[in-house]
Amino acid sequence: MSETAVPTEPDPGHASDHAYRLIRAQILSGARAGGDWLREGDLADSIGVSRTPVREALRRLTAEGLVHYERNRGVQVAAWTTADLDEIFSLRSVLEPWASRLAATAACVDLDMLDRLAHDMDAAAGASEADVDRITELNNRFHRLILEGSKNRRLGSVVATVVEVPLVWQTFSHYSETDLRRSLAHHHELVAALEARDPDWAESVMRSHIRAAWNSLRAVGDATDDAQATDL
Repeated sequence: MSETAVPTEPDPGHASDHAYRLIRAQILSGARAGGDWLREGDLADSIGVSRTPVREALRRLTAEGLVHYERNRGVQVAAWTTADLDEIFSLRSVLEPWASRLAATAACVDLDMLDRLAHDMDAAAGASEADVDRITELNNRFHRLILEGSKNRRLGSVVATVVEVPLVWQTFSHYSETDLRRSLAHHHELVAALEARDPDWAESVMRSHIRAAWNSLRAVGDATDDAQATDL
């Protein structure tokens, strides 16, 4: 008596990675906006996988902060109001320039590593299509090195509670070519300021760097709001 094989989804790990990358790209591109509810069944049907890989993908996205889970309601794309963003970037505009000032004074930052990260970001941006994930990873390491170099043990943890990593991803995702070039140039200038041990210079460049990022992200939000108003 022959047994009928139960069909199984091939390579569950690959299916989960595929679902994760696709949903994440949709969120970062704005195709799935903040506040949108993500239904496992709908996602599974649209991606062409079972619910299990989608569930795993949503767990990963929750851990990253791109979505959040509400008991008895489901998973929702994380959303920030203009007021939320203004608070976050206003705090960054105070904390990170101060960290840069302290780092220039302490002169303990690994400048060779900082310079290498800046050049690696240039390479990632110079590809045929800018590698946003790679730039984001390198950028986070760059900023973390400066925080560590401030020699203020609590400053890094305070900034970590303020900076939402998804916002960093979204900032780079929506940068124009001019925005990206300016951001990359700031990194090199920060290395030069820290190498010169000039706290005023380092503080000033970091403040410009943070405010430029905020204005780029806010411009995208304003354009989205205008488009939605036109559709009404």
